[in-house]
Amino acid sequence: MASIGVLALQGDFEKHGQAIERLGHTPVPVKNGDDLKGCDRLIMPGGESTAILKLIERLDMRTVLSDFIGSHPVFGTCAGLIMLAREADRLPAPPFAAIDIRVRRNAYGRQIDSFVDTVTIDLDGQERKMEAVFIRAPKIVALGPGVTVLGRHGKDIVLVREKHVMAASFHPELTADGLLHDYFINKL
Repeated sequence: MASIGVLALQGDFEKHGQAIERLGHTPVPVKNGDDLKGCDRLIMPGGESTAILKLIERLDMRTVLSDFIGSHPVFGTCAGLIMLAREADRLPAPPFAAIDIRVRRNAYGRQIDSFVDTVTIDLDGQERKMEAVFIRAPKIVALGPGVTVLGRHGKDIVLVREKHVMAASFHPELTADGLLHDYFINKL
């Protein structure tokens, strides 16, 4: 059984914890640097990327998070994708540059423009459809050469991986489908 850290400063970290528990693993709420000790992996959840980055700076967590991200599997969803990107617009602090993507924040619109739709996922050479929840979602607008596309919504890239870092524009924790959490915990 793995201990999966979930950054718990702001956002939908509780839903990620429930998804982890459904898969038989232990979620660890990460509210400071010491909480990462003993974690095997980390999920950076959706929420408000500006607020989360400001809290990371205020709590002096940037170095410990950066070190952990550099050496452990990490999964970022929505705001987590923004924080893991190489480049994102309008942030109060630089993102962690853990995955070579450029991101445009809120590219799918405001809160009122949130939607649920089907995305196409390919984690192992076989395409599969899954439901995805997009809430003020970021859009991946550029990829580096080492980034693998794992999912699309129409022509838009919405799920990517580079080495031990995976990131999604949407919220997989808000559906009953445990595919992405299972992949992250057991195969990344």
